[in-house]
Amino acid sequence: MPYSTEHKQQTRARIVECARVLFNRKGFTEVSIDEIMASAKLTRGGFYNHFRTKEELFVEAVAAYQDFNPIDRWPQLDFDPERCGVAFARQMVDVYLSREHLDDIEGHCPMIALPSDVARASPGVKHAYRELLERMAGMLAQSADVSAGTQEARRHGLALAALCVGGMVLARTIEDDAFREEIRAAARITAHELID
Repeated sequence: MPYSTEHKQQTRARIVECARVLFNRKGFTEVSIDEIMASAKLTRGGFYNHFRTKEELFVEAVAAYQDFNPIDRWPQLDFDPERCGVAFARQMVDVYLSREHLDDIEGHCPMIALPSDVARASPGVKHAYRELLERMAGMLAQSADVSAGTQEARRHGLALAALCVGGMVLARTIEDDAFREEIRAAARITAHELID
């Protein structure tokens, strides 16, 4: 008896989530299809019922982060998606640059975990990564002065996103905990200054 559409969708989602976690942990090139499928408790042959290539799965793994909800992952953080404007941007910066996010390798945003892999990836992966960045910058642009205009708000959002992502990428690469904290704090304080 064939599987239902719902079962296929759930299986596909499980493969994507397992791949996302493994890509974050080890990088795209260091993860095999066999590893992904074993993590999803499936056989390698089942992979090709859902994806043509590992690269196609990579696109979905990056894109899947758009549905990420920090409350699900780190309930102790103060995050309220109903806030708007400056309050929302400050809150978003605080959550993105949080110690919880830095320490949660498997839950990292792909913009932090996978920039080098994406730089060498296919146009489809790069497109998914860009969409993620555009979404983040768009949310952060809400904190720009309304009178500044659309282009100025976009520049503001992109600068904040670059500061958050860059700060976390650097902090993630440093082993000295005090220096890691200094990097995160510097990025957070500067982001708040730009928002205010």
